[in-house]
Amino acid sequence: MFLSHIYTFLLAFTHCVFFKVSCSSSEFNLDGDYLLGGFFPVHEIQHATVHFSPEAIECHRHTLSKSGYRMFQVMRFAVEEINNSTTLLPNVFLGYEIVDHCSDTKNFPSVLSFISRNGSIKPQEKLNSHQPKVIALTGPYGSTRTITIASLVTMDLIPMVNYGASSYALSNKLQYPSFIRTIPSNKDLIQMIIHIIQWFGWNWVAFLGGPDNYSEDGLQLFNSYIKETGICLAFQELLSQSSNYSLTLQMINRLNIHVIVVFTGSQYAKNIIKAAIANNIRDKVWIASETWSMNQQLPKEPGVEKIGTIIGITERILSLPGFNEFINKAKGTRESYTYDNIESEIQMKTCNQDCDNCSMLTAEDIINEDPTFSFAIYSAIYTIAHALHKVLRCDNNECRKDLTVKPYMLLEKMKKLDFPLNGRQVKYDVNGDPAVSYAVVLWHSEKKTSWIQVVGTYDTFPEIIFAINNSLMPWHNNTAVPFSNCSVECKEGFSREHVGYHDCCFLCKRCLQNRYVNSSRDPYVCFPCAESEWSEEGSTTCTARSVVYLEATDITSVAVITSATLLMSVFIAIFCLFACNYNTPVVRSAGGNMCFLMLACLIMSTTSVFFFFGQPTAVNCILRSLTFSFFFTICLSCLTVRSFQIVCIFKMAAKFPKLHSLWVKHSGQWLFVASFSVIHLFLCVMWVTVSAPKPFQDSFSFKDQTVLSCEKGLTVAFALVVFIGWFLGFLCVLFSYMGRDLPKNYNEAKSITFSIILYYVIWIVYITALLLIKSKYVQLFNAMTQLSSVCAILFSYFIPKSFIMLFQPEKNTAAYFQTSIQSYTQTISRN
Repeated sequence: MFLSHIYTFLLAFTHCVFFKVSCSSSEFNLDGDYLLGGFFPVHEIQHATVHFSPEAIECHRHTLSKSGYRMFQVMRFAVEEINNSTTLLPNVFLGYEIVDHCSDTKNFPSVLSFISRNGSIKPQEKLNSHQPKVIALTGPYGSTRTITIASLVTMDLIPMVNYGASSYALSNKLQYPSFIRTIPSNKDLIQMIIHIIQWFGWNWVAFLGGPDNYSEDGLQLFNSYIKETGICLAFQELLSQSSNYSLTLQMINRLNIHVIVVFTGSQYAKNIIKAAIANNIRDKVWIASETWSMNQQLPKEPGVEKIGTIIGITERILSLPGFNEFINKAKGTRESYTYDNIESEIQMKTCNQDCDNCSMLTAEDIINEDPTFSFAIYSAIYTIAHALHKVLRCDNNECRKDLTVKPYMLLEKMKKLDFPLNGRQVKYDVNGDPAVSYAVVLWHSEKKTSWIQVVGTYDTFPEIIFAINNSLMPWHNNTAVPFSNCSVECKEGFSREHVGYHDCCFLCKRCLQNRYVNSSRDPYVCFPCAESEWSEEGSTTCTARSVVYLEATDITSVAVITSATLLMSVFIAIFCLFACNYNTPVVRSAGGNMCFLMLACLIMSTTSVFFFFGQPTAVNCILRSLTFSFFFTICLSCLTVRSFQIVCIFKMAAKFPKLHSLWVKHSGQWLFVASFSVIHLFLCVMWVTVSAPKPFQDSFSFKDQTVLSCEKGLTVAFALVVFIGWFLGFLCVLFSYMGRDLPKNYNEAKSITFSIILYYVIWIVYITALLLIKSKYVQLFNAMTQLSSVCAILFSYFIPKSFIMLFQPEKNTAAYFQTSIQSYTQTISRN
């Protein structure tokens, strides 16, 4: 059996190649000065059978392809037009030999015939010596068929100007150096499909192909090019004749996919569309590749209008002037043949040049057939002719026929061609690919009629231009653009959150306050606003915060500054008053020299208020806190000494005379004040050194404001600084309580107690407000708290004494004070 198959193959091959067969009267052959080869799918194999041994094929035994026969006639028309031209290849007559190329793998005899010389092939022959049967060839139709034979043709640098193979692999010039095509590659076609998907905002699509290089190449490119587009390939499958089409379409339905790219040859596209009709698939968008987008039978298929909208991609349809007349003339000539002519022609046909049913086709059948590849074939023949024109150094009158023409010479000229043809410029890039000029077509399928309408265009020369006329898109059921997305697009201010494997599937999450989403940057992230900016919930941008701080020009600020100035003036006046009445009993009972230290410290404490206004600086922050804390603590230490001395004079002197004498002898009051002052100064220095108060931008208290204030710097040193002041206040209250029953004129206990209680109350109120209120006016409140603390001592301790000196001088005498002491002594002795 195996030997018989080999014998059959060799017999067919020998008959086709090694025997000279004259077919001059056939449509498949034309004698000429230079011979062109052509491969066209005049017949199509519907159900391929797998064989495990070589076998030649007889194409005429399979289904006639009307579109393939039209392609065949376009080559004949182009050659006749060139032969009749007086400007292109004058006095040169082109011939051709065309074969029916119906199989992916079983048409080798015709290929070997084209590349042979006088029936023999010498694989290692030099290019200058090799003269194959044809100087160039066009075809075949389809990527798989082309890839199968391309290496045989291109190894001898025979120009293979293809009209119907778009696989991007053929653009590899290292592997296919003499391959040139007149249709765009799959790379351009896939980019066009992606443009359509993006134009309508889809991102959830399916990709169906066939079991061939064309579909495999398209699927690989599609997966590669959608990576940065936001499109998700939700389902993909390359179908064969034995595939379960129903199961595939049901899976697409379950995945809720409404856009299906059908990137395959017309044979498998028919299977898919018919299966969709049979399975009652409704309201889908079908994107057809150029191989079946202009199919003339499918739009007439019963029920095709129910499956949805079919959008096709095809090369820009250009008319071929004179082609219809050529077909009418050719068919008329063929029909006038006598029976003997036909019988004679049939006997001369060989090498897949049989077409018994072609004579049954009318001129109208051919003219109305799919014109998708007509201009590609037409321009392929003209490309060969223009290259030959340059090799033969033709002028307007004649060409130099004495020159030897080798195939590789044409190839060199083809790479540099740039000529107009029927309103389009024909030129090729470094990969042998043409400029892209696509049309987007829409199928209209109705019960009584069907037609295909151009609704968009896509060009890459001289620049990329893509547009679709949306008004020409009557979507199925006259609805809006169909929705084919895994997830509904998030509203403004919402970020995405991944769900599942695909990027197109997500949940929407509202961005929080002070965050925003920038979809062009990253739709999956809510970016934080800068510290100087803010935003509401669900924002897409941030707004600059208004910067606020306590300005000296505010009315409240002016009032506090004025109050501080007046208070300092009062202290200076009291200082002078006390100095003038230095030797009076009131001044001595108030503390004598220590009064002046207290007044000086209160004046210095008041100056801290002036550092609260204006934009905070490091110096301001230190001085506003440190000045008040240090000097007011010295004042408190003086008050503590005063309250202790009152007890000491009247009670300690009597009960502990030795301790009293040591206190008096060593100036205990000054030693106490100095010790606490030094300790406090040391702690203040530590505070400033370790964690000094510094400017602070509060961006948390208000959503749209940045409040400039000072940060205290919470450390142990700061805590000790605060603690000393509060501890001295506690001692003041304690000693004042112990001396509550002393003579009235000598007893400052009540005034000291009142001032310290006010001090505590003021600061407790401030701390409470600090915790509850966030505003620039908290700083103003801080300044007022410091001012109020100073006023508490002023009005509780110094003002009463000043009043006596100014308005009750009779009480500021030694006799008056002596009377008070005697009265207190008598009371004590009676008790």
